[in-house]
Amino acid sequence: MTGPRDATRHGAVAGLLLAAGGGRRLGGRPKALLPHRGRPLVEHGARALREGGCGPVHVVLGAAADEVRHRAELPGCVLVDNPDWADGMGSSLRAGLASLAGADAGAVLVLLVDQPGIGAAAVSRLLAAPAVVRSGPDALVSASYDGRRGHPVLFGARRWAEIAADARGDRGARGYLRTHESEIVLVECGDVAQAYDIDTEEDLSHLE
Repeated sequence: MTGPRDATRHGAVAGLLLAAGGGRRLGGRPKALLPHRGRPLVEHGARALREGGCGPVHVVLGAAADEVRHRAELPGCVLVDNPDWADGMGSSLRAGLASLAGADAGAVLVLLVDQPGIGAAAVSRLLAAPAVVRSGPDALVSASYDGRRGHPVLFGARRWAEIAADARGDRGARGYLRTHESEIVLVECGDVAQAYDIDTEEDLSHLE
């Protein structure tokens, strides 16, 4: 018989990569297409989710979506178009959660495309957290770095509707996480990942 931990390992947790941003502070270069190790940045995020144990993996596209589809290799991923991407991350989170409505997943792990320092090791560590198995659709688990909350974040399916209702502008799930701070289980990932963002020209130095 398959136990809860086996179910989690085999896809009870979906992966959601938010990759719609237009890179306003990067001169309008879509973040999904920034080159990293010879490939578009979106590929690295999708690979981290797949190799970390998530399934299915949904990728939300926005800025230059057609070009991303043409240039990026995203095998096995569900590509979700967000026509309202310019409204901010909240619209991408809503689009991504809506796309998971028919998926057989009890939770979703959300990763941002502009954090290439977070890879499969951090994803798999969150999936292996006892709170994921114990809480299932009520889980609320976040990576932390030296005790400070960061990404990725895992949301049980019973939380999705409330998160989507609160996701507006660039706040994403920040308001929801603030309201439910006492319920968040932190999983330290500082030894296996780096939580920097690619937001400005200076941040491009992190890319290879």
